[in-house]
Amino acid sequence: MNMSEPLAFWGPRDRWTHADLDRRAGELAATLAGDPSPVLLWGHKQPELVAGMLAAHRAGRPYVPVDSAVPAERLMRIAAIARPGHVIAAQPLPVPRDLLCADPAPAAPGLAYILFTSGTTGDPKGVQIPLTALDHFVGWLRASQGFVPGGEVFLNQAPFHFDLSVMDLYGALRTGGTIFAVEREEIADPRRLFARLEGAPLTVWVSTPSFARLALAEAGFGSEMLPHLRRFLFCGEPLGADLSRALIARFPGCEVWNTYGPTEATVAVTLVRITADMADPLPVGRPAPGMDVWVSEQGELTIAGPQVGLGYLGSSPGGYFTLPDGRRAYRTGDLGHVGDDGLLYCDGRIDRQIKLHGYRLELEEIEGALRAQPGVADAAVVPVMRGGRPDHLVAFVVGGGEPVVLRAGLARCLPAYAIPRIFRQMAALPLTLNGKLDRRVLEDVVAR
Repeated sequence: MNMSEPLAFWGPRDRWTHADLDRRAGELAATLAGDPSPVLLWGHKQPELVAGMLAAHRAGRPYVPVDSAVPAERLMRIAAIARPGHVIAAQPLPVPRDLLCADPAPAAPGLAYILFTSGTTGDPKGVQIPLTALDHFVGWLRASQGFVPGGEVFLNQAPFHFDLSVMDLYGALRTGGTIFAVEREEIADPRRLFARLEGAPLTVWVSTPSFARLALAEAGFGSEMLPHLRRFLFCGEPLGADLSRALIARFPGCEVWNTYGPTEATVAVTLVRITADMADPLPVGRPAPGMDVWVSEQGELTIAGPQVGLGYLGSSPGGYFTLPDGRRAYRTGDLGHVGDDGLLYCDGRIDRQIKLHGYRLELEEIEGALRAQPGVADAAVVPVMRGGRPDHLVAFVVGGGEPVVLRAGLARCLPAYAIPRIFRQMAALPLTLNGKLDRRVLEDVVAR
């Protein structure tokens, strides 16, 4: 490796130049030629996996990334659905390779990748994203952000099986930039994480809002730690005004961008720059050129256009459907509205609306009110179920005052029936492997 060449991948152990990546991708592509089945990628944040993505594209095959933290049983279920003909493993496999490739089958022509949604439990669903959708997304992202060719260093927080990673991976690969990957062991140990970030030449921060909240808990997280940072790009979860204002205060020269979109429509389909004077709820912006996003009569956001995927692999169509004009469309399951400013707003998940004692509640609204209380760094609200129905609410809070103080603060902005009955203090809220709030852990706590 020639260290004078620009880096394509910068991990805690590995540093590969673009020439290294191109050479390895070429070697792998030669082994993949002539087989139209998917290529399964196994590992965690290794440059070999990025080379595998490029190699699969060169061979005209989709890749299926699976993080090594995924249980072996789920890996087998994914393989049974994806039916790969080849495995590129950057770490030892937990099951024999032959079992994963026992029944290969051709993938749909023109696919870029297949990402499996849902958590580590539940039925995995393989979202099929064509190269045309990926190209549309990356082209729009580059045009909107004006990335400097060869001059950007992108934070890679999300594991490769989470589609948020597509934003930083292809943002870097298509502009000659650098992927700066942080591994799950670093994220789990703040001392290691911030030691690695200190002085890093990051120019583009790509993460979930939950990960940025974790970073803000470090007093030194600011422009002195990351002097080259120019923009934050958020996706995957709602962005709160308190978080955006805190980031703008700590990084005065940085832009904060909010984006919105499901995995089923290639990462994100709307974006908007957030300013310090914006209040909750923050907008998610305007659609990418060629994309349509509208609100149905039921209040559900629906997406149509070239970024919409081809549907779930070997499964029911779910929210996918075809419009009379032939365009692919997807019902997101998210509530939304168009504001007086003409911008789109996402109002939370349909399945996060609950009815408590006859009153309809939005849990995100209660969480936002909690985060607005003095000293509260983060919060999550979970219903306690009795007889299959919500009985009361439990608030998990990071920081803030005593429950009596929090109740009094909430009473000034929420009706009495929306105030949680129980408040539990936590040092930090649990995150999933993807860096999102892990509500299942909290639900398990209240179910005990």
